[in-house]
Amino acid sequence: MNVTRLDEVQLLDRVDELADLLVDTVDGGASVGFLAPMDRAAAVGWWKERADAVAAGCLAVWAADNGHRAVGTVSLAFPDKPNSRHRAELVKLMVHRDARGHGLGRRLLGIAEEAARTAGITLLHLDTETDSPAERLYGGAGWTRAGVIPDYAADPAGELRPTTLYYKRLGATAPTR
Repeated sequence: MNVTRLDEVQLLDRVDELADLLVDTVDGGASVGFLAPMDRAAAVGWWKERADAVAAGCLAVWAADNGHRAVGTVSLAFPDKPNSRHRAELVKLMVHRDARGHGLGRRLLGIAEEAARTAGITLLHLDTETDSPAERLYGGAGWTRAGVIPDYAADPAGELRPTTLYYKRLGATAPTR
């Protein structure tokens, strides 16, 4: 399994397979901000909208490839305010249903954490649906549960669900971005 950090051009070149991954993730029940059934055209558009943020350095995107298509992705969103350059948000950790259960989620998480350390990030944060399989991943990887917000977002079926906030302190130096 090859994992690559995508630049703007690579993201746009792979937008169709990234859209397929997003559709599979949402239609498979993962709460990543969309309702099922996920419209493929909307998924393509969503990924295309990320290209400018990647080009500007505000978003880092990694894609895992099984040799034929993207089967996983993870991103780091970097704040643009001067008082928050020490932190980043882990977003859109997705693994295709066919690739789950083989450690790809943990590998993508580790790659994002190491890239954050290298960039001088000392604090990561994220939110995930409470009681989802993702909670086991983050807890097992040393993330700290900060709290739960009730009725935070609708799951893919449209039902309001709580979200759990997590953070992880990283050993790093001053931000280099």
